[in-house]
Amino acid sequence: MASLGKISLPTTPSFASHTSTLIDNFAKTRPIHANSLILSIYGDTICPRGDTIWLGSLIKLVEPLGISQRLVRTSVFRLSEKNVLQSKQVGRRSYYSLTNRAFRQFITASKRIYAAQPLSWDGQWRLVFTSLGGITTEQREMVRKELNWLGFNRITAGVYGHPTADIDDVKKLTRELDLEDNIVILQATAASSDHVPLANKLISQCFDLDSSNEQYTAFIKDFETILAAAHREQTLDPKLCFLIKTLLIHRFRHILLKEPALPQALLPENALSLRARDMVGSLYQMIQEPADRYFTEVSETEGGEFKQAPADYFLRFKE
Repeated sequence: MASLGKISLPTTPSFASHTSTLIDNFAKTRPIHANSLILSIYGDTICPRGDTIWLGSLIKLVEPLGISQRLVRTSVFRLSEKNVLQSKQVGRRSYYSLTNRAFRQFITASKRIYAAQPLSWDGQWRLVFTSLGGITTEQREMVRKELNWLGFNRITAGVYGHPTADIDDVKKLTRELDLEDNIVILQATAASSDHVPLANKLISQCFDLDSSNEQYTAFIKDFETILAAAHREQTLDPKLCFLIKTLLIHRFRHILLKEPALPQALLPENALSLRARDMVGSLYQMIQEPADRYFTEVSETEGGEFKQAPADYFLRFKE
């Protein structure tokens, strides 16, 4: 009787296999601008440490993602022109850090990005009224961009709404832009408890979730298999963890900060944003430690080695 030989059993793709495929696909297509990717690294990893980073380190960090040395240099130059990054020359080396304004934006955005769940809601709407005639077109556009960073959505001309925004953040913004006489901040709810559901429904209709849902579907599909693979393995490659952590937050931030910042009370029970947040939190906590080890090994700040991140950095996505 002929020998059947050894039977090859199907193997489950490894964490390295899944992550390498996603990284290679990103490097080939690079669907999002290099400027945005670099800012994701600043916000996620560099900003918590409050340090500068040597340009050579930044080049090394993003090279596996298909970002060339020339493109990195062009990006940091453009970001410096936009007052997002600032540089410091030490000998022949250039070190870059976030400007004070950009740092403030990232700290504010972090409250949304790294929360374990959508912010709780007190039932009141935060409404911002801007003067239509008292500010320039340039100022009006700046206000719109800054309010978008805070999660506000435009309800009508000159009026922006948000259910959970920190009023103090809006006040800091108006002072920074020197527009305290042109912007009014209100907190409002329905005049009668009977009208609360209808009022919430009508205002919520000003927030479009369809575009975000399409992006969340693709996002979840790409990273759920990586999360499953990470659960199966005891040791994860630090370099791959850093690259995946970067892409994970990069894509999550890209969707999240362009969608309306609705609390859980105003979201449908099966909202894709809730499923995505759970997935991001689980994967982030699994890869954060090895990713940080890789970052500190290959990166240099002005004073040499990067210092330890503060305690709240390790509480991201935790209750």
